[in-house]
Amino acid sequence: MELRRRDLDPDPLAQFAAWFAGQSEAMALATAAADGQPSVRMVLLKGFDERGFVFFSSYSSRKGRELAENPRAALLFNWQEPGRQVRIEGVVSRVSAEESDTYFRSRPLGSRLSAIASEQSAPVGERAELEARVAELEGDLDPARPADWGGYVVEPVAYEFWQHRDDRLHDRFRYERDGSGWRIERLGP
Repeated sequence: MELRRRDLDPDPLAQFAAWFAGQSEAMALATAAADGQPSVRMVLLKGFDERGFVFFSSYSSRKGRELAENPRAALLFNWQEPGRQVRIEGVVSRVSAEESDTYFRSRPLGSRLSAIASEQSAPVGERAELEARVAELEGDLDPARPADWGGYVVEPVAYEFWQHRDDRLHDRFRYERDGSGWRIERLGP
């Protein structure tokens, strides 16, 4: 499938929305510690709008600590069918406590209890310890969001749209902030 410059929306958010429709919300999130040591993991996109791309996690997890030290991240969406990738680079900040509360309440009860019981990224001796912590909480049918858990928004400074083509001659276009708009360039595959 060919991707031409004239096919692209001048607004990268609109272009992303067109490609995202019907695709998986799974995305790779890359962060780096203050010393530059990178790490990457899969997370779920929980929303996107003019502010940026939203996901939720523990603020005390490895990713949370890295974002506190270095509030920049890169996202990667990879959709085998139809052979597309979108890369997004941006500045990260926390969403409001109200937005985090609303999302936390929308999660299944088991997921909320697990978020409370687990110290994400901290060593755990045995799985039974986690299960016991969850069992202690099971009587609470409306648990409050932990103070160290909430949402982040990645405000894009650059996007890249990649379309698979035969013989590795893929189509790549990069959007970069240019004043109040976006500059679009074709990149070599």
